[in-house]
Amino acid sequence: MRKIWAAGLCVLAGSFGFDASALVGPASEDRAAAPHVVMVLKRSQQGAAFCTGVVIAPDTILTAAHCAAQASDLRIHAPGGARRDLITVARTAVHPEYRANAPRTRERSIDLALIRSATPLPAALRPIDIEWSPAVQVGAAYRIAGFGLGREGDERTAGTLRAGMLAARAPLSNILLWAKDPQDRGLGACTGDSGGPIFSSDGSRLVAITVWSTGDGKRSCGALTQGALLGPQRGWIERTLRAWDGP
Repeated sequence: MRKIWAAGLCVLAGSFGFDASALVGPASEDRAAAPHVVMVLKRSQQGAAFCTGVVIAPDTILTAAHCAAQASDLRIHAPGGARRDLITVARTAVHPEYRANAPRTRERSIDLALIRSATPLPAALRPIDIEWSPAVQVGAAYRIAGFGLGREGDERTAGTLRAGMLAARAPLSNILLWAKDPQDRGLGACTGDSGGPIFSSDGSRLVAITVWSTGDGKRSCGALTQGALLGPQRGWIERTLRAWDGP
């Protein structure tokens, strides 16, 4: 099993200049998801990279834990803003059950993180409601979105918010959603889509966060997408937000 981050699902962009050139396969540009989705930029010794994140409060983003870092090494970029108009981060929280080496050690891991911006997010961004009790069944439809590669291996295809429909497949899990292209056309998460939303089929509620993908053969994208279900993590999410908000 290969994690999205380990597979390079955050594209190197160089410092915080946001100079990066989504879903692979027959995905389409998506405006409906734009008010709920942002880029999360992460600085490291290797340069910088980006993931996708989802707005769940006026100053709070939900993303994948492997996309998170200390607050000073993160920035938020809102779609439609100036290319260098980056929002600073005040604090982050990684799920206590996240295990960075889980793909190698086969440990249970909850790959989720919360990010709070230092200032309220732009007014054009709106929080999405979370579906706390999804009835996940094999074949159920979900809408996935992200800023990642539209063609695996081609960084020039990153940076556009795209979306497409996937269907749940076995094995059913109480913490994970496994999904694939029901038409077998190669649609799925790819580089840069980590931390992005998996919505209900009508796009009105957030069901899971994209955390991992794989492809056919040696490819990393297009065959299977994995998401961390949010319902089982409601307690952690709400406790964290209450602690941040204070009395």
